[in-house]
Amino acid sequence: MARHARYDRKTALEKAMGLFWEKGYHGSSMKQIEQALDMRPGSIYATFGSKDGLFSEALAAYAEQGGLELAAHLKGCESIVDGLKDYLRSIAGRCGGEYTPPSRACMIVKTLLESSNTHLALAAQANSILAAIEQSITELLEQARARGELAQSVDCRRLARLLQAQIMGLRSMGERKLEAQAIRELGDDMAAILDGYRAHH
Repeated sequence: MARHARYDRKTALEKAMGLFWEKGYHGSSMKQIEQALDMRPGSIYATFGSKDGLFSEALAAYAEQGGLELAAHLKGCESIVDGLKDYLRSIAGRCGGEYTPPSRACMIVKTLLESSNTHLALAAQANSILAAIEQSITELLEQARARGELAQSVDCRRLARLLQAQIMGLRSMGERKLEAQAIRELGDDMAAILDGYRAHH
């Protein structure tokens, strides 16, 4: 029974993530949450504590999913820089292709923008997640520099911040529903930024 309950919780969390990603915290009513999760209010509160608790867990699950995606791209590449370039192009492909996520914009960024003046705890969580992602990218770039893939003069923290800004901008551009080719070109341009920092052997 316990195993079944954990599976149900995971399924409910995935459904909640989809709803919140599309509509945001304030745009999701309890009635919509009940319908999306196919759960009664009492069960939702017993499982997640509150709407805030559910959203917080959904946001954390979204961030974890993003981390796993990046790891998957890096796993298939011998070069960290090539893996990051592949990851950037994949984001562009999802933003402009036939793939239709609940929203083309990043759930973390949407939460930060929506909650900065209305829900400080959620804004702080989103900010913390973005800081952790920046740190992860910084560490990957430092590894790449140590392996001779990047020039020794590269400021990895600064480059990580630039890449994060590019990713956030690209996923926001996806909301404009530009032609797939235009978004792919943006992805290629972002990947080319990394080439400018490569070590010259």
